[in-house]
Amino acid sequence: MMIGLIRHGLTDWNKLGKIQGQSDIPLNEEGRQQAERLGERLLHEQYRWDFIISSKLSRAKETGQILADKLNIPLLEPDERLNERSFGQAEGLTADERESRWGKQWDVHDLGQETIEQIEARALAFMEDMWTAYPDKNMLVVSHGGLLAQLYKSLYRDKYTERIGNLSLTILEKKDIDWVPLLYNCTRHLAEKNG
Repeated sequence: MMIGLIRHGLTDWNKLGKIQGQSDIPLNEEGRQQAERLGERLLHEQYRWDFIISSKLSRAKETGQILADKLNIPLLEPDERLNERSFGQAEGLTADERESRWGKQWDVHDLGQETIEQIEARALAFMEDMWTAYPDKNMLVVSHGGLLAQLYKSLYRDKYTERIGNLSLTILEKKDIDWVPLLYNCTRHLAEKNG
């Protein structure tokens, strides 16, 4: 079984550096074009995908729909466990705005945000449920930078710490009890088109 983990395409809030969390901000035109480019790349790679699941937030659902249309595979019902981490009062604020209100370590304050333990638990539960339900399938999963970063930290204990880029692709293969990374945070499809 393989899971291709994808961060949704660019939004206006991404471009402005605003933290989105569970605020339902749509893709912008650049984000839609990014999804098209990834779809084109996936059409020509060796991996074959059976279906897509996304979070319930529109930026992930639309990314998933663009990929599903391009690859001619089904987009299943969204799974709220794939939603971005809730950031409470920090949502909609830029880094400068967050730091001016709460200091550089704004994220240690209780601002109504979801805890690391909560996001890790739901991400790992999703992975385990997919393995149980679809052990012989390959799926694409469209989620969010905060959730994906926490998932990788829980699976690989600080081996991977770089920022998760918009429309990045990570491919994990289930081998025995481990998720083995075949590709990590790759955005080659974006660079090829722009460069």
